[in-house]
Amino acid sequence: MKQIRTDLAMESFDGSGGESLPGVQVSHWDVADVRMTEVLITDPDAAQGLGKACGAYLTMECGLLRERAPEARLAVAALLGEELGRMIQPDDSAPVLVVGLGNRFITPDSLGPRAVDRTLVTRHMAECGFASANLRSVCAIAPGVLGITGIETTEMVESLVEKLRPRAILCVDSLAARDSARIGSTIQLSDAGIQPGAGVGNHRRPLTKDSLGVDVVAVGMPTVIYAATLARDAFAVLAARDGSTPSEDALDGMERELFGQEIGEMIVTPREIDAIVEDASAVIASGINRALHPSLSDAEISAMMN
Repeated sequence: MKQIRTDLAMESFDGSGGESLPGVQVSHWDVADVRMTEVLITDPDAAQGLGKACGAYLTMECGLLRERAPEARLAVAALLGEELGRMIQPDDSAPVLVVGLGNRFITPDSLGPRAVDRTLVTRHMAECGFASANLRSVCAIAPGVLGITGIETTEMVESLVEKLRPRAILCVDSLAARDSARIGSTIQLSDAGIQPGAGVGNHRRPLTKDSLGVDVVAVGMPTVIYAATLARDAFAVLAARDGSTPSEDALDGMERELFGQEIGEMIVTPREIDAIVEDASAVIASGINRALHPSLSDAEISAMMN
């Protein structure tokens, strides 16, 4: 099975032919204008074939997000809050640690840090005597990237876990898609953890329950697509117009010819990526705040975020 360049489990499954795979269960349903797809991977062999760890992957697709429709943003944030609330059940004795992965100085990679900026952090309030029954204990960090800090993200998070003993870790990161239409319109959440930098081809040590000893939930939105993926699609379309179907070997050869190893991996992002990331960080942060502070109303969350 050839693995395609994507961080979305649903695209990995579709790229495998979309047929039934042992150890993989796929479900689809709609909630208003949001298309929900859950991919549940239970078999290690299937996980290896798809290039994804065992676990549950839920995607929410809403094309109206790219149109910046306010009602769509509210609907997706509410759904995200509900699903995160099922995966993470905060308690009063331990905080939830939110980790914003990525480089805030590179727009398509800044989703994590920007979402953290809008997350309602409350762990310090109890120490200052401002504890509230409506607020759960939440702390957050945007650790930056190895090239700036000289420290592996996993090393930082491991240290925080040892000190804070969090109930769970919620990671936010930018992702890469197979289909450019999913950039800015799709959110994936998973209980399988995450590999920092995967969306931009810079794989680091993974953040998982096995590596950290606590539950790790990952949330992300595609902000980039590999240039080689676009080139393969264009080549396939041109070949189809001539009545032929290129083989995988032919597509691989074209890719090697256009994108030699000397220039490394190239990624592409929309020109409106600033607006996409700004909106996405607000939607994801709103969903996180709803999940971690369920006693607060939408109006209270909105007021505190702004």
